Amino acid sequence: MYQDLLVATDGSDAAQRATDHGIELADRLDATLHVLSVSEDGPQATEKQDRLRSDPEDEAAGAAERARAAAEHDGVEATTDIRHGVPQEQIVDYAEVNQVDMVMVGTAGRSGLDHLISGSVAEEIVRNAPVPVLTVREQP
Repeated sequence: MYQDLLVATDGSDAAQRATDHGIELADRLDATLHVLSVSEDGPQATEKQDRLRSDPEDEAAGAAERARAAAEHDGVEATTDIRHGVPQEQIVDYAEVNQVDMVMVGTAGRSGLDHLISGSVAEEIVRNAPVPVLTVREQP
């Protein structure tokens, strides 16, 4: 039933927790773990780039590679892909095009005004993904 699992990562603590869950689940199910990282475009991307002063493509590639290496270290077959665009749109598109069975994403669990202003990538994925979505909170 679950042979192809997608984990989306941006290298954050929440994404790392989702990756850890994804690796464990893929191991138990003998499934392939698809690791996707999105080099973000759009209005919020410029603000993040200014704050971080780093190359978003390098960050995306690094996050995907760390997740792939962790999976393979645990004996889990893993693939990686880097996309450009709006993360929630790219994650849903990847799930549709690659016919994955489940999507796993981390969430910081924001609420109130912070959530209203920034929205939630995870929430958009849950609403639009063609398959079940497992959200993993940043802190237990």
